[in-house]
Amino acid sequence: MRYFWTFFWTFLLIQMAAYVVGSMNVATYSFSTSTIVAVIVTALIVTLGAIIPNEPVEEPHH
Repeated sequence: MRYFWTFFWTFLLIQMAAYVVGSMNVATYSFSTSTIVAVIVTALIVTLGAIIPNEPVEEPHH
């Protein structure tokens, strides 16, 4: 379920960003291109979440 919500919010935010940036640059909005970017960004977010450790890093005492 966590992956679904990650994709859901990434999809919405990428679609909104693509629309706004396209409007500012007087470019056409492409739903399919934005969807591909959302899938790629979701994969990166999930991968980074798996790579980053959960435990705090212990600093050596001086």
